Amino acid sequence: MSPFDLFSIGHSNVPAARFAALLQDAAVTAVADVRSIPNSRWFPWFSQETLAAQLNGIGIAYTAMGDTLGGRPRDDSLYRDGVADYEAMAKQPEFRAGHDRLQEIIARSCVCLMCAEREPFDCHRCLLVARRLAERGLTIGHILHDGTVEPHAATEQRLLALDGDAGGLFAAGQDERLTAAYRRQARAVAFRQKIPMRRAGTENG
Repeated sequence: MSPFDLFSIGHSNVPAARFAALLQDAAVTAVADVRSIPNSRWFPWFSQETLAAQLNGIGIAYTAMGDTLGGRPRDDSLYRDGVADYEAMAKQPEFRAGHDRLQEIIARSCVCLMCAEREPFDCHRCLLVARRLAERGLTIGHILHDGTVEPHAATEQRLLALDGDAGGLFAAGQDERLTAAYRRQARAVAFRQKIPMRRAGTENG
């Protein structure tokens, strides 16, 4: 049996055959797509209809879950200074309902969360979705593109390492440091609202 309750992967620019092999090597039987917009202009084999058909062809179910677990909230109140606020998003009823639905799928399938970014801690699937699943006691393995599977706890250690000693002997405890590391990384990589360009000659310049 797998030591993980579920997996995660970022498709990036991986060829379709290699992507399928990574999932099959982990014995994945269902993909939960957590992209808010489940399409890819540059890599069309990862657009929703094409991807679902390819996965179904190798016996892997596909479910789109970006409506509840996506990283681009439609509610303006879930942005802080124009950046998606993962901590606020995690408190929303829709997000919690998405987690509940995901756990129902996990109970009957070997699930892999899928988004676009290659590196787990550059993506909301890790910084938002997997983090909260881990808090519920689930074990997550991040499938890396070299075929290895990194435990979520090891990803968190790499996230902490980005901050170095973060204060040495006087640093906050590990939990506080990890919370701060999550917050800083989310601010760096989360979706940003587009600010409309003002027309020249308007009263505001």
